[in-house]
Amino acid sequence: MRRFELNMTHGKIWPVLLAFTWPLLLENLLQLLYYTTDSVIVGRFVGTSALAAISATTHICGMLVRFFNGTATGAGVVISRCFGANDRGKLREAVSTTIILTLSACVILTLIGVMSSRWLLVKISTPPDVLEEADTYLTIYFGGISGLLFYNIGGAILRAMGDTKRPLMFLIVCSVLNIILDLAFVNIVHWGIAGVAIATITAQALSALLVMRSVAKSTGAFSDLRVNWELSGSILRIGLPFGVQMAVVAFSNVFVQGYINVFGTACIAGWGVYIRLDQYMMLPIQSMGQAVTVFTGQNLGAGRNDRAISGTWTALFMMLGISSCVAFMLCVNAPGLSSFFSRDESVIEYGAMFIRMCTPIAVICCFNQILSGYLRGDGNSRMPMIITLCTHVFFRQVYLFVITRLIPGNVWAVGFGYPAGWILCAGIMTGYYFVWQKRRASIS
Repeated sequence: MRRFELNMTHGKIWPVLLAFTWPLLLENLLQLLYYTTDSVIVGRFVGTSALAAISATTHICGMLVRFFNGTATGAGVVISRCFGANDRGKLREAVSTTIILTLSACVILTLIGVMSSRWLLVKISTPPDVLEEADTYLTIYFGGISGLLFYNIGGAILRAMGDTKRPLMFLIVCSVLNIILDLAFVNIVHWGIAGVAIATITAQALSALLVMRSVAKSTGAFSDLRVNWELSGSILRIGLPFGVQMAVVAFSNVFVQGYINVFGTACIAGWGVYIRLDQYMMLPIQSMGQAVTVFTGQNLGAGRNDRAISGTWTALFMMLGISSCVAFMLCVNAPGLSSFFSRDESVIEYGAMFIRMCTPIAVICCFNQILSGYLRGDGNSRMPMIITLCTHVFFRQVYLFVITRLIPGNVWAVGFGYPAGWILCAGIMTGYYFVWQKRRASIS
């Protein structure tokens, strides 16, 4: 299976980064289509209240899932370093340890998600006309979350070895299946929002089976599953701070949703439309950030910090150009894109407003994602966590608390909480990156 692997320690930098990133970008895009398809089909065939119900669950779903995915980054860094050092025995032990940790995570996150779904929806002031459908969707989603977790960890293992093609191929198959099942369960079986949730977890389960089969063939780790406690410690030391960062940021977004919810069903649905479309803006940036983490891990494993630094800045300038183009297209086509999700004029108006307000400023997130990607690849995930939590959580919550009292009833001011956090994070993250490099140079 080595024909799928990509060694990033040699060759011209930008083609290597692109060769790794484009399948990863398409993979993330297709994974996002799971949720976009849910929103489009529900908004068009079930109704505005059902679309608002899915919108109300967006950040809650993301909270626990992002915690796991962030923690999985630790596994990716450890595995990429073993791969860069060409230590196949240690790589097999790291994969085996990761799989056992994932089994434990599946049990814990399923229980937490199912037991807390309704409580969380009530806590974020979900309107009564939306609550029951939102609770149905969320309970089913978390009941089948193991498929998503195993797909994501399997993909992280393969990507750490430079393989982004097979996860993409599997996801193409499962995305098509998800769309077919969505349409069948909503329009033929008439299961409504429950059918959409069942379609999603069914497709995710298939993708998990396919990707874990590839991991077994590529690494041989399934022949002797056991925990290497030293590697487990390294995985958790690198991954837990990033997992906590992603979970807490997602949790803070739940409370942002609470501020949005007071403006009514149409605004909730419009904000949900913006969130879905904004994810397409963020996808290239996040994908390149993941690529930089693997690129840095492999090159530091091979003792090439100079190449890791060059790759970071190459990735940053590439993404500034690409994300600017995406932001421009989203702003120009904001009303038309919003109309894909709903025929309700109020929903379209709110969606277009949020898109045009936030997406141009989202370009600055290139600094946050790329520079933190380098730091995590270098084993430093603690400071990116602290910076992100301070700017995306603490500052954002203070901003929303103050602005809703200074300018009550102003939805524009509430929505600007996102861009305000991005701007502050970019400035601090860039400054810390240079401090880290200076410290690294003095040690070496």
